[in-house]
Amino acid sequence: MNQTRLSNGVQVLTERIPGVRSAAIGVWVRQGSAHEPVDLMGASHLLEHLVFKGTEKRTAREIALALESLGGSLDAFTSREHTSFQARVLDEHLPLALEVLADLVLSPVLRDEDLELEREVVLEEIATVLDTPDDLVFDLHGSRLWGGHPYGNKILGTRDTVGSMPGQALRDLHRSRYTGRNLVVAAAGQVKHEEVVEQVEMLFGSHPSGVSAPPLPDIPSNVMGDESAPRPTSQTHLVFGRAIPGHSDPRRFSLALLSSALGGGMSSRLFQRVREELGLAYSVFTFQSFYSKAGISGVYVGTRPSTAEKAVEVVRRELDDVAQNGMPSGELEQIKQQVKGQIMLSLESTGARLYRLASFSLHGEPFATLDELLGKIDSVTEKQVSDIGAEFFSPDGFFLLRLGPSGDLPQEPDVT
Repeated sequence: MNQTRLSNGVQVLTERIPGVRSAAIGVWVRQGSAHEPVDLMGASHLLEHLVFKGTEKRTAREIALALESLGGSLDAFTSREHTSFQARVLDEHLPLALEVLADLVLSPVLRDEDLELEREVVLEEIATVLDTPDDLVFDLHGSRLWGGHPYGNKILGTRDTVGSMPGQALRDLHRSRYTGRNLVVAAAGQVKHEEVVEQVEMLFGSHPSGVSAPPLPDIPSNVMGDESAPRPTSQTHLVFGRAIPGHSDPRRFSLALLSSALGGGMSSRLFQRVREELGLAYSVFTFQSFYSKAGISGVYVGTRPSTAEKAVEVVRRELDDVAQNGMPSGELEQIKQQVKGQIMLSLESTGARLYRLASFSLHGEPFATLDELLGKIDSVTEKQVSDIGAEFFSPDGFFLLRLGPSGDLPQEPDVT
């Protein structure tokens, strides 16, 4: 990995991957849903959409054609703490990809008439989530779990906030946050660091440095309990979740191993018990995300209303077993091999290497080679896993949200 910081604060990171003929490149902005006031919830995501409607040099169609016509791809996403724009192209087209990304990020026109059209697109996106209960349940769970902290903000926003979002608010957001100190440019693949830095300097070097995004507030105490969100669905969707330490905490390796053992695949405890042995669900898995201030760890189960209580009971029992007993050494070694294999296989993609490369800068952490990362996983001890289980996996420490039919809501008719 090579790293350079421009005089205006833009960070440039590259990783050369021998033997490939492609390059993945991205621009990250330190601006996400967690930075938004409640009345502007969804602004970061709406702005991400709006920049694709045209720049000072390109129309929306010209943006779409610029890389696709060469076999490349261009995409973007908004997360809780960042907005990202990425491209994947043949190595010979890397300069063009970087120029297109710079054009999108630095020079969008952000017209009100385009906002009215894109507003409708995002409202459709929100409607899709509202009609997809296994997505909606995570939104509802997060807003309750974080107890008013901005991590509970909906990334897409709400129908009310998006429907009334003023164009000037998006232009102000772009001017204040899409600045040098908040930008990370990363490239992975068949790239040369000096050439990437030279082009980034040419494209981004004169952009204002601006002011860094403000730090997020501290996390309130962990929310616990059991709530229901009535909905006339055919399944009851269960999400157990709790706050855990953030990305920079070294305990995240023990947390990741425990999560994988519980629900990280077909051989995991929950899959074997809930699906294979008891037939209570088609979909059951664990999930974890690590942010700067905290993280979230949890379990999802989709089951019929008649079997929901049994599924809750089984999940609680498995969580309690981990909290009380940790993992025996044989299982721990098997999970280490599984997680290391998943990491190594995923990093054969230039896109995955790009995201990993950028994450170190975005979280303010020193770069770790693949061997160093695997070494940290190998170094996790049985006692560390036991301590983590006792501290973070007791079922009483989780907040459970149930989305599905209640006694006063009719269930879906049987049409089979």
